[in-house]
Amino acid sequence: MFKKITKQINKRRLKDKRFLPLFEKPMPNEYVCFDCETTGLDIKKDDVISIGAVIIKDNTIISSKKFVKVIKPKTKLQIEAIKVHHLRECDLENGCEITDVLEEFLDFIGNRTLVGYYLEFDIAMMNKYIKNHLGITLPNKTHEVSAIYYDYKMETIPQGHIDLRFNTIMSDLKIPQMSSHDALNDAIMTSMMFLKLKNMPKVKIR
Repeated sequence: MFKKITKQINKRRLKDKRFLPLFEKPMPNEYVCFDCETTGLDIKKDDVISIGAVIIKDNTIISSKKFVKVIKPKTKLQIEAIKVHHLRECDLENGCEITDVLEEFLDFIGNRTLVGYYLEFDIAMMNKYIKNHLGITLPNKTHEVSAIYYDYKMETIPQGHIDLRFNTIMSDLKIPQMSSHDALNDAIMTSMMFLKLKNMPKVKIR
């Protein structure tokens, strides 16, 4: 009930009625897996510098339908962030403005369920732009891959330590590694993790 009320309040705040379909019931068996690279880890101060996303339909990653954008930030790149994604300021000079990317991103995801690895951070980063631009936060249903994996491992090693690092999950699920810390490649690898887990008999995705 609380979620329903919150969603209705969010919907009333929408500034542009073209995006009302975001609030419709999710497409069955369709998902968007997305990943962001950022200037740092401070949601309030840092900026998104790249977005990679792919559509999953049934048990297939639709490689022909992808969303890839490089964005020119307003804040300075943090050294620790550069060590992770290897993007430098010179790589972002010809990037898009985030305001020019938002509507394309929303058109791409539609009302599909969102999938990601530590998705809460990526959604929070996108929400600060979307809220400023449209008055809303993303209303989409979400699936967090690390949480699904955690529940799966708890069935086999209850009370045990569960390593939720990206590379550990990939290795345990026997998924081939692509070049990591590229937003699109991370989205594709996360999609593969999601599909592997989704099709395990004992895994229940709510």
